Amino acid sequence: MNRLPGGNRTSGGEAESCCLPIPFQLGKEQKREPMRRDWTALPESVTAAVAARVGVTFDVTPASSGDHAEIASTVTGPAGQIFVKAASAELSVRSLRYELAVTRAIDRHAPAVLWQFESDGWLVVGTEHLAGSHPDLSPGSTDLDLLLATLTALQETPAPGETWSTPAARLGFTHTAMDGETLIHSDLNPTNLIVTPLGLRIVDWAWATKTAASVELALLIPWLIGSGHSAQQAQEWIAQLPAWTVTDHQVLDDFATRNAMKWAAKSRQSTERWVHDLAMWTGKWADHRTDGHQSARQP
Repeated sequence: MNRLPGGNRTSGGEAESCCLPIPFQLGKEQKREPMRRDWTALPESVTAAVAARVGVTFDVTPASSGDHAEIASTVTGPAGQIFVKAASAELSVRSLRYELAVTRAIDRHAPAVLWQFESDGWLVVGTEHLAGSHPDLSPGSTDLDLLLATLTALQETPAPGETWSTPAARLGFTHTAMDGETLIHSDLNPTNLIVTPLGLRIVDWAWATKTAASVELALLIPWLIGSGHSAQQAQEWIAQLPAWTVTDHQVLDDFATRNAMKWAAKSRQSTERWVHDLAMWTGKWADHRTDGHQSARQP
């Protein structure tokens, strides 16, 4: 944590109807730019504008995880804590604009935007700071009830006429069954979920996507497996949501296989543990649906 006088640049948290069984088509997945930068990368005009909003002297604590925004830090001023994101690169600016659009589409799950401005090529956004723990998504956890309530509401959230990410751009593959009008987060891993007194809140909407509601659920399966569920347990839990039960089983087979292939390929080119974890968890789900002859049963 660093004490910053407003306007001077020194260094600066909150932790991605029934469907026809048509083969998936490969798309071009969006590449992540190396984003995270130090607070000192901000122009003096930007830090001065932040100081005008939070107080002349403030502390900055960089977020411990995530890489969508170049700057992502908890800023503590005389009036309390605010979470600040700032972006200047093309992809990170687009991602931050997605997050701003989400706050206009969703009234309670995303952090509320307190202020925003643009200066010297930077988009800067200050949101409420969400204090709380990440949920326990293991089998039998009461936090799963919070997740179910949140998902139930989100599954009915339409994507308004903003320019959202597409399934092909988000995932690297697509299918006509993924066409839809629902706004999904697309990265509901536990570090993007925060338990608060008002319920479960969701941060980091950089990959908000307009698609079918079932896509959110299919992307959640590996994270449930990573939290201790078997593939069958994860599917049984997800089946509480109608969008899952009406999705064609062959579509789910294809999705699981394509997603596992993607993460297996990524793991061969990466030493990051989380990449290898996702390769393992997506592989377990794909194996369950194929080796377990899941396509012959209900989703």
